[in-house]
This record gives sequence, C-alpha cells and structure tokens, in this order.
Amino acid sequence: MSRHIVVVGGGNAALCAAIAAREHGARVTLLERAPFDLRGGNTRFTAGAMRAVYGGVDDLVALMPDLTSDEIARTDFGSYAAGDFFDDLGRVTQYRCDPALADRLVNDSYATLRWMHGLGVRFLPLYGRQSFEVDGRVRFWGGLTIEAWGGGPGLVDALTGIATRLGIDIRYGARAVALTTQSGRVDRVRVRSGATDEAIAADAVVLASGGFESNARWRARYLGPGWDLARVRGTRFNTGDGIRMAVDVGAATRGHWSGCHAVGWDANAPEFGDLAVGDGFQKHSYPFGIMVNARGERFVDEGADFRNFTYAKYGREILMQPHQIAWQVFDAKSSRLLRDEYRIRQVTRATADSIEALAAKLDGIDAPAFCATVRAFNAAVDRSTPFDPTRKDGRATVGLPIPKSNWANPLDTPPFEAYAVTCGITFTFGGLHVDEDARVISEDGGPIGGLYAAGELVGGLFYFNYPGGTGLTSGAVFGRRAGNLAATSNE
Repeated sequence: MSRHIVVVGGGNAALCAAIAAREHGARVTLLERAPFDLRGGNTRFTAGAMRAVYGGVDDLVALMPDLTSDEIARTDFGSYAAGDFFDDLGRVTQYRCDPALADRLVNDSYATLRWMHGLGVRFLPLYGRQSFEVDGRVRFWGGLTIEAWGGGPGLVDALTGIATRLGIDIRYGARAVALTTQSGRVDRVRVRSGATDEAIAADAVVLASGGFESNARWRARYLGPGWDLARVRGTRFNTGDGIRMAVDVGAATRGHWSGCHAVGWDANAPEFGDLAVGDGFQKHSYPFGIMVNARGERFVDEGADFRNFTYAKYGREILMQPHQIAWQVFDAKSSRLLRDEYRIRQVTRATADSIEALAAKLDGIDAPAFCATVRAFNAAVDRSTPFDPTRKDGRATVGLPIPKSNWANPLDTPPFEAYAVTCGITFTFGGLHVDEDARVISEDGGPIGGLYAAGELVGGLFYFNYPGGTGLTSGAVFGRRAGNLAATSNE
C-alpha cells in the first residue's frame, strides 16, 4: 500500500515537495490555505529569479534550450561556481548560515533546476533585471542569471499543472491548524475548510506554508517595535501556522527570529501584496541614485554592493527612518538604468527640472537640507573613475560621512525624479530547526518522525541579509528533498 504524504502550503516549496513525493509512488494531498484565485503563496509575487551554480553557457543551455546562437554570441553569461555561491551566502549572512544547510542548497541548486526542467518547468535568462548592455555586449552581473518563465505566477502555474497531471490532490481553502502524534511520530493533520474540521491521516507531513511576515502581532513581538507598520510584499496567508503547529508537537526553533527579508517598497502600496501588480511595487535601482529620509539626509551607502546583496536588508533601514519613508532620487543620466517597476501606473513619483523644484514636491521633507545633501554629494563624486553598472566600478564619493562606494554619479542633469518608498517585508528569517535532509528537529535534538519542512519557515539559513534569487532555489532544493524522504523513509 502506498504511503500517504500531506503537504501543507501551496507555493514553490510545497509543490516541489508534493511532486517529488508523488514521483516515488506516494499518494499526496496538498493543503493550500488560500482560495484558488489567491493560490501560490509568496511565489506568486516574485519575479521568478533562481540563483544556481553553473559552469558556463553549456550548463545554461541545458536549462534553457531555447537560447539562440545569436543570444549566446552577444551575451556574457559568465559562470557561477559553488565557491562563489558559498562566498556570497556566507558574506551577506555574516557567516552565521548553517554550513550543512548551505552545503545542501549550493551543491543541489543546479541539479534541482535540471529536475524542474525535466518535469516541464521552463527557464530563461534574467535579462531585464540582471544585465546591462555595455560596448555592444549584454553582460550579466551579481551571479544571478536564471528566472522561471512567466516569473513567479508562471512558476506556480507550471508546478500546479505538473502536480495535477501526476494525480496530486490539491485542496484550496484548506487551512492546516494542528498536528497530532502517536508514539513520537506525526500521524495526522487537522484541517479547517470553512466551518468544517477534519483530521487527515498521514504517513508523513511536509510543512511548507511560509514564515510569519503576514502576522502583525508576531512581527512586533519577534522583529521588534515598528515592524507592525511594515507593508507585506506577498500573500496575506503566511501567518506562521506551520511554525506554530510544529512547535506544538515539540519542534525546536532556529535562526534569526529578529531578522527578515525586507526591501524598498512603494510608499502607497497596499497592506498586503496585490497580484495585479505583483512585485512591481519594489524599487531596486537605488544603486544608481541616492536615497534620503524626511530630514533630507542620506542614511545608507547605496553603492555598497550589487543590488542583489543589499536590497533585502535596506527595507529595515527605511523602516527606521522618520515616518518609515524615504525617497530614491535620480537624474536623467540614470533614468535609462531604472528597472521596469519604476514605470508602473501605481508608482509614487515626483519630477522636476531642478533639485529645488523637486524638493518642493516631496511632502514632509526638509527641503533646504535635501538640497544641501545633493550639493555635497555632487561635489564629492570622484569623476575620474569610469562608470560601469555591470561591475563594482569603484566610482565613489570622497569625504562624506556616509560614502557611496560604487556607481556614484552627480545628480546634475534634469529632469530629476524622486520615488517615495517605505519598508516591504518579504519573509521572516526565524523558523524551524531543520537538518540538511529537511527533517524537523525536536527540542530534544533528534528528528521528529514523519515531519519535514521546506521554504521560508526553515530557520538557520539566512541571517541579517539574503542573496537575491536564493529563496526560490532553497524552497525547490529542500522541498524536493523533503518530498523524496517523506515518501521513502520510515524513520
């Protein structure tokens, strides 16, 4: 008789777990708390970028066979070695990431994308957000090259289609509320669908229902004062259910519970993500301008590193500013470099032909201080170093209290633009203690029988910051691992 695996969640990690378990012959039930129209968890709100090791263009062609010879000839895709991935992950997490989890993530990244491709998931180069044309050639930068076809929504649709064809039972509007155990092993999931409760028997359970970023009370409790004021970039349904259920049956917690992935997000975005806009409320081209607060002062080094390695921590910095707001400021020289999210209809933008006129349009800002900040910044730019957006070019400022370390250009060419941003939280870093095989570890130190976890509720992988594109890869890697072992292991 085949094993019955219950997967809790409906995004990338959950679907990968369900598909992997089904490939091993298990009967699989997937419980998605959201209704069908809002399905897919945070995955639906992403651009679909996936960070993975690759040796060169041949590895990319294996994932993206639609690449043409012309594309290959005019593009510098580079490579991304396992050592580069380890270095980036270690550096941005201040070397706090768990070595065993990091090893599984990095070394299984490419093989997992190959598995997804073999199932029917399509990938393409992340041209629009990770490359620039320089001297007639398209150059990728920051180690991030691959995205799912159709972004996050396309990835959810592709994985859902695969799961449906494989005969996985997907139940929408089904909220898992509790686990039960027998003889130290998880044996049932209690599920609430509308006014109906039922207990579903399971040989193993995979929790992949996200973190607690959509729970304002938990945000204030664990992330700290003011975090209840942050906007939520993604789904409203990630309220920590999976973490709570596991802890109730003895699971240990782990990781950076006071930390999270948070970005610059349009100041007038709604409380939760809007699927019609997706990730368009994000504003990630700040390395090519300056960012100021209501006092008219810069407060971060906008060019400290590639956007990939700073955007997930700068949301916290914005939240700490007066009124939880900042403005990203650009001139005509940098406008061609702005990402597509700066052109959405819902953007909060001001434009003017002088810095003084722009300051008058920024509600609540100290206009004289802002103008003084721009003058000081312009005077401090080292103009002798060439500007190159595809590498850390060392074009910096000199003598400012907060330097700009790369991509410093004076704001001197009208028209000028300013975009109002606040903090948008993506997911929380604290979660369940999980080993490299995705087994949930108990407070006694051993695995809880029949219980696995993957995705954003896993603790111990990200601290302080996050390398862009790693979340979907992590969800797929550990989701696949959890599904494989849930379907085959009797421990």
